[in-house]
Amino acid sequence: MARTLYERITTKQTLNRVKEERMPFDWSINPYRGCGHGCSFCYARAFQSFIGMGAEDEFQHHIFMKSNAAEALEKQLSSAARKFDYDIEAMGRSIGQVTIGTATDPYQPIEGKEGITRECLKLLAKYRISTSITTRSPLVLRDLDILTRMENVSVNISLNTLNGDMIRKLEPASPHPEGRLDTIHRLSAAGIRTGLFVAPVLPFLTDKESELKDLLSQTKVRGVSFAMISLLRLSRDVKKWYIETLKHQFPEVVQPYRELYGQGAYAEEHYVRSFKSMAARLLNEYELNGLTTGASAAVASESGTIASGTSQEIGTQEGARDHLRSRDLAAPAQPRKLPQPAAPVSGKELMPDIEQLSFPF
Repeated sequence: MARTLYERITTKQTLNRVKEERMPFDWSINPYRGCGHGCSFCYARAFQSFIGMGAEDEFQHHIFMKSNAAEALEKQLSSAARKFDYDIEAMGRSIGQVTIGTATDPYQPIEGKEGITRECLKLLAKYRISTSITTRSPLVLRDLDILTRMENVSVNISLNTLNGDMIRKLEPASPHPEGRLDTIHRLSAAGIRTGLFVAPVLPFLTDKESELKDLLSQTKVRGVSFAMISLLRLSRDVKKWYIETLKHQFPEVVQPYRELYGQGAYAEEHYVRSFKSMAARLLNEYELNGLTTGASAAVASESGTIASGTSQEIGTQEGARDHLRSRDLAAPAQPRKLPQPAAPVSGKELMPDIEQLSFPF
């Protein structure tokens, strides 16, 4: 097994402006480069070329940690506050939506030790910035003490199958499906708007309608507010690594993949049309198509495809059976212990400096 190298780096700015016009959020934060979850299909593998690295094993086993991310973020936000004469509400409206985890998971394993994401989240709460988080990890529950004090926040849990064996073969170090279901349940119970990102759906592996219905059913009963279903996109660098993984884990689908993605990063048009139709129908059936700004943004960044539609009543006996089965499984048999922060957040940490200076006469 390859040994993971963790390298500390510094950044000039933590908030990065999103220049792509179709993205409905304005800023992104990624406390790490590379990801310990090691998902073989991750679109962010392609970003490694920007820093002279490959999209293959280095992505999982050479993690860059932006050790000064919180300090750089404080500098950016305090500067913005000064421009608005410390009118925090006006500043927040001007900044708009900030999304954490657009490139790599902000709650990957090393975050449990480093806490870089947690420190950044404190600052977003302090300056009352509208925030969306995308993760695969139950570690996000550690930060419930901050999330529950934020005025405009949503958390999107990525899960594309309930098949634990499939997860382990293609996402070698990511959390088990049951842990992610439990995370949705606990976030929702705490009053956090929680979404499901069925992303990416993998052709020939996780694209069966019955399996997607079960996934939507299981998450809805746990309190998920909305869902997104997005099809796999394979850029050139990612495709090479993913196909090699399939050769070892699911060799029977290698040739079908080569035919389906033979023309480039996207599946052939007929398959895409059929998939999008099914996805929209399932979101309607389970009434989970109320996408938030952060949700639709992350979808677009991953696949360029958003599945949505209008609400309608569940009208099939099969759908009713799915919901009944889900209710029976809603609560985990053995409640897991919540991850705990090294120290609970204090009220002072989440209060803008200008408010700390005020006092009654």
